[in-house]
Formats: sequence, C-alpha cells, structure tokens
Amino acid sequence: MGDYIARAIAAGGYVRAFACRTTDTVEEARRLHNMSPVVTVAMGRLLSGGVMMGSMMKNDQDRLTIRIQSQGPVEMMLVTADAAGHVKGFAKNPQVIVPNKNGHLDVAGAVGLGVLSVIKDTGLREPYVGDTILVTSEIGDDLTNYFAESEQVPSSVGLGVRMKKDATVAEAGGFIVQLMPGATQELTLRLENRLRTMPQITESLAAGKTPEDILQEILAPEGLEILDRLPVSWYCGCSRERMRSGLISLGKKELQEMIGDGKPIEVNCQFCGKTYEFPLAELKEMEQEAVRK
Repeated sequence: MGDYIARAIAAGGYVRAFACRTTDTVEEARRLHNMSPVVTVAMGRLLSGGVMMGSMMKNDQDRLTIRIQSQGPVEMMLVTADAAGHVKGFAKNPQVIVPNKNGHLDVAGAVGLGVLSVIKDTGLREPYVGDTILVTSEIGDDLTNYFAESEQVPSSVGLGVRMKKDATVAEAGGFIVQLMPGATQELTLRLENRLRTMPQITESLAAGKTPEDILQEILAPEGLEILDRLPVSWYCGCSRERMRSGLISLGKKELQEMIGDGKPIEVNCQFCGKTYEFPLAELKEMEQEAVRK
C-alpha cells in the first residue's frame, strides 16, 4: 500500500473527512534531512496534516504552507503542499534530541511554545495568512485549534508517526474530520463520542487498516461516502533554473557583492538538500539580466 489520501463526505454532506497514509513520504523526509526520531515525529505529523490541507485547495496552481516558529530547540518547521498530493518540508534544527517524557518521544518539548501560521497562495495579489498560538505543540491539537480560530470550521485532527527501533519510520498518517454549516448538535455529539474512543492512528495503520478503514471507524454510522483517492508523494520541484531566477530577483547590488568576492557561489535547496553551483561568468550574466529588469 503506497501513500495516499482518501477523501469523503458523510451525514448527507454535513461532514467532510480526509484520512491519509504517509509512511513512505515521512521516511523520505527523515532520510533527506537526517532527522532525529523526535523531529521525524513532529515533522511527520506536520507533513501529514499539511498534505491533507493541501488537498482541500481548489486549483492545481494553489499552494498551502504551514510554518511553526517556536521557542523549543527545533525553532522552526515548514511544510508546503499542493492540491495534487505533493508535499515537502524541513526543520531548522533536524537533529534535535530531547529526553523522553513518560516513556514517549517528547514532541511538545522539542517544539515548544510558539505560533502556527497557515499561508494559502491562490494566485491573488496577497496570500491568505492565518496565525494561531500553539496550544499543545503536539501538532494535531494545534491544527484543530487553527481550523476553529482562523477558519471557524469545527474540526478534529488526528496525526501520528511511529518509529522503528532502527530510527526509521514504521507508520505515519492522519485524519481530518470537519463539520459543515448546518450540522446538528446531535451529530456533533455522536462524532465527539466516537473520536474519543478511537485508537491511535499509528495503531490502526500498524494493524493493516487503510485510510478508508479509518474513515469507516469514525463515520460509517453517518452514511460514509468515499469520494476519491489521491496519491501522496514527496516532491520538491527545485531546479537550477529556479535557483537562477531566485538569484536574479535579489537585484543588481546583491549580485555585484557576490561577484566582488571573486568566487563561484553555491545555493542549497532547504527542502531536498540539492546544491547548485553558479560560476563567476554566469553571475556576471545574471547581473546584466538584473539590470535590464
């Protein structure tokens, strides 16, 4: 079973829901960034939440970014996703190690207090930005709070990552269940009771359950209808041409300072770690292009 999102509705359209398996994608992120177990769990939760939220976007060119800036040792995490199931991300300090808490990886301790920002770029002049305070720094609760505070959509977000003894990813995934306008109080209470008794998402995945099975557990009594399945994958999309365009956008003055150092420069992609080298001769060409702009 590869990584994918199952999208669904229930209760005659008064509930919309998403569930995903992201095990391979989170493992790819761990490998690329050499993340410690606690950072892998934190980033894996954010990647899972981000890719489901990205799938809510309407157009292929739309982009959603979730950024956490915090006082914990990780300091910052960023995830970007699109409507096609592509996701990427990085942590500022990927190799953080903190003591376990109650026998478990202390994600909240690694992340710390801070702010969660959701940026939606839909091609308008200014992107939408919603900021909320981290309520538990466990990621799932913080995204639940974001939906309630910034989008006024009652939601339940469950996210999980389980690590193997060799520090690779065993299971990763999550779900988002949202109440649409007009949902009754009785429906709300039924869902709350069912969600309260749900097993951990990683337990369900470890037992071989699919995203559809997880949605069945939550919503089968409400007339669940699976709408579609969307493949999920790690996708960076960086290229030498994009990096070149980014350097030109810095402007003539910045490029002249780089040329003045008398050395080629290297530009690293924060998402995938690829390095692109630009020799002096090309920097001079880029300076002339910047002048024409």
